[in-house]
Amino acid sequence: MMSFQLLINFALAIAWMFLYNTYDLPTFIIGYIVGFIILFLMRRIFPSRLYIIRVYGVVHLLFVFIRELIISNYSVMRLILKPKLDIKPGIFTLHVSYNSDWELTLLSLLISLTPGTVVIDVSHDKQKMYIHSMNIDDIESSIHHIEESFQKVILEVSRT
Repeated sequence: MMSFQLLINFALAIAWMFLYNTYDLPTFIIGYIVGFIILFLMRRIFPSRLYIIRVYGVVHLLFVFIRELIISNYSVMRLILKPKLDIKPGIFTLHVSYNSDWELTLLSLLISLTPGTVVIDVSHDKQKMYIHSMNIDDIESSIHHIEESFQKVILEVSRT
């Protein structure tokens, strides 16, 4: 439904350009804004929430991932550059409850793309994810950190 709303917004922006008989970017942007206002006023017609909320969620997920990427790169670099290699590698289980496979895939990709962690396996019932971490000081804090960063934002993007 999000793509349908986006398509309607583009159609309204193009109709705005035809009405003004000006085919340039500023007229399109003004038409897009007017189209978004019209969609906002008609939001009760659509069964799902307004598409801009999901777009905001995707941008928020991108910023959370970049933040986690920078933090994990720094922590891995600190561990590697120590004169004495003092790491505690380990495997822990993360309990997940997602409705779709793409949510589970996105979470596993985000975890694996951050340095120092990699998803080893997902249980057959798709309720557990086994994660290897390069350095685990506290398993509960690692689980809580993943739940509060990635899982929370993925649910914000995917759920209506």
